[in-house]
Order: sequence, then structure tokens, then C-alpha cells
Amino acid sequence: MNITVWNEFRHEKENQVVADIYPEGIHGAIAGFLEGEDHVVRTATLDEEEHGLTDEVLNDTDVLVWWGHKAHEEVSEEVAEKVKQRVLDGMGLVVLHSAHFSKVFKKLMGTTCDLKWREADDKERIWVVDPTHPITEGLGEYIDIEKEEMYGEHFDIPAPDELVFVSWFEGGEVFRSGATFKRGRGKIFYFRPGHETYPTYYHEEVQKVIQNGVKWVNNGGTPKNVYGNAQPLEKISEK
Repeated sequence: MNITVWNEFRHEKENQVVADIYPEGIHGAIAGFLEGEDHVVRTATLDEEEHGLTDEVLNDTDVLVWWGHKAHEEVSEEVAEKVKQRVLDGMGLVVLHSAHFSKVFKKLMGTTCDLKWREADDKERIWVVDPTHPITEGLGEYIDIEKEEMYGEHFDIPAPDELVFVSWFEGGEVFRSGATFKRGRGKIFYFRPGHETYPTYYHEEVQKVIQNGVKWVNNGGTPKNVYGNAQPLEKISEK
């Protein structure tokens, strides 16, 4: 599997707290636990040419993992449309944390993707609500994260094809924190945790979810859809 991990890579350059937590960048931390014998993992960031997502890179990507937060509007419309089209053509997409507001995710969802939020060191408990789903493989009933940014309902997304996780926060809110969607030939997994000022991507169970999510969204080369005028497969009798 060829995986590309995309990150704005802005917080790590501008905020020493984030730089100390993720010295190789959030993309570097995620790429580190996705690497394996069966995976080729590359990274791409906002300030690279074409945001690191050239046609060559996208065409060679089976699964794209996307993290963004403060610079969604700096992603060019052209690149966002190219990513959207690649998903429709079959590339898998894993959308993490505040990438719910990315141009790519909003284009694919067709809604505002807005929500409530709070930074107050809330404890988060992520409940597994579909224990039969492959993304939950190797997990228990829930995942506890000691401190995280709160996201709360209402989350303005279409009804998910599958709801895998629901989060509860110490302040009382709940959130649909793990959801899957299918668009065209592509599969999408949104997973909530991962605020930049917390070491969430070092949490072993969070890593397991993302590893499982990457595996699930990879469509494995399913047949390409054929559209347009079609010749009959069988002889049509004259009437």
C-alpha cells in the first residue's frame, strides 16, 4: 500500500509547545507508526509546491491521511478538487481531527462540517459503538484519552454510512468521533482525536485505530466503473 500523510506543518514551526511534542511534525509522527513491511509511506505539507500533492504523488497514493487546522483556506481550490476527484476514483481518505473543516472533506460531505469545541484539558472517552467493524480490531470497549480538545454535537455532516465511535467528554458533551462514508469508488474515515498541543498521536490505541482505518479505506483495486453508452452483452431479439 502506498500511503501519503499530509499536514499543514504550521503549528510545529510557530508554537514551541507543539514543536516539543512533535519534533518531526505531526505528519512525521503519523508516518512513523504507519510504516511497515507492506507500506510505502511518504509525507507532504502545505508549503511544498502544489502542497506536495502533485499529479504524480496523488496517482501513486492508495490512501491519503489528512491533518489540517489553521490554514484550510490556503489550500488551493485546484489541489482540493484534484484530491476530491482521486477519492471519487478510488483513493482512500483518512480525515483527522480539525481536518473536518478542510476544503477536501467539506467538498466530499456537501455540508458545513461545523461543530462545538473547547480547549480545557477535558478527558475524552471514545466508545466503540460498532464492535464488528474492522476499524475496531484489537480494541476494547473504549479508549480513554487523559486530555484533549472537546468537540461537541451538533456535528454538521451527512448521516454516516457507518458510525464506529462516539466520544464522551468530561464537560458533558458527546460527539460522533469515528464515522465512515463512501463517495464514488472511494472510502473515507473521519477520526476525531489529535489536537496539536496534546501528544495524542503517541497513544497506542489511537495509533491502532488509524492503522486500521488506513487498511479499511484502501479499496484494494476494485473494478473501475464504466459509464456511458453500452453495447448489449446478450443478443437482443427482434420484435
